[in-house]
Amino acid sequence: MNKHLFIVLVLLSGLFIIGLGSVTALKFRSNDNMLSQMALSNGFIYPTPKALPSFALTKQDGSLFTNADLKGRWSLFFIGYTSCPDVCPTTMAKLSAAYPELRKSADIQIIFLSVDPQRDNREKLLNYMNFFNPEFIALTGDHKQLFPLTRSLGFVYAMVGEGENYQVDHSASMALISPEGENIAIIKPKSSSAGTLPQISSQALISDIAWITQKHQR
Repeated sequence: MNKHLFIVLVLLSGLFIIGLGSVTALKFRSNDNMLSQMALSNGFIYPTPKALPSFALTKQDGSLFTNADLKGRWSLFFIGYTSCPDVCPTTMAKLSAAYPELRKSADIQIIFLSVDPQRDNREKLLNYMNFFNPEFIALTGDHKQLFPLTRSLGFVYAMVGEGENYQVDHSASMALISPEGENIAIIKPKSSSAGTLPQISSQALISDIAWITQKHQR
C-alpha cells in the first residue's frame, strides 16, 4: 500500500473513532438527563444552568440582598404579592409545612419575591414572613430589577386592573438556585387529574428537591 495512502487511512480512522466517541458521550448525557426528568414529579432540570442578572433587592428587615447571598447554599424562589387572595398564601403555607423536610436534604433558603413593590413595603413583607415562617426571606425592588430577574428565573407577572385594588397575575412555579448562584431547575404545578387545578404537592416538592440537590453533589 502507498505510504501516504496508509497515513491518510489511519488519520481518517482516528477521526471516525473520536467522532463516534463524542456521539456516544452525547447519547449517554442525553439518556442521563431523560432519566433524571423521569425521576421527578413536578421538577424539570435545565440541560445547562442559567446565570442570573446582577441585582440588589431589599429584604423585609431593610438590608440588601444581592447575588452574593445566593452563593454557598440552595435557594428556592417563589414570586407573588402579600395581597394575593389564593395562590400565594396556599403556597407559603405549603412551603412552611415542607420546610423542615427540605432542610434535611439540603441547606436551603426559601425566598418570597414580591412583584408588587408599590404596596409591599418592608412592614408588610416582615409581617407576611412572620406569619408563615420567620426564617423565610422576602425581597422586593423596582420593576427595572424585577423584570429581568423574574424572566431569568422562568417567571412572568403582570398588573391587572386599575386603582388601589389592582391584582397581579403571576407564575405559580418555583425556581431552584444552586449554591453557585445559577438557576438549575424549575418546579411547576401539575394537575392530578382532568379538571383539577394544577398544584405542587408537599411530598412532590420534598422528593424533587432531594433528588435534584443530591444529583448536583455527584
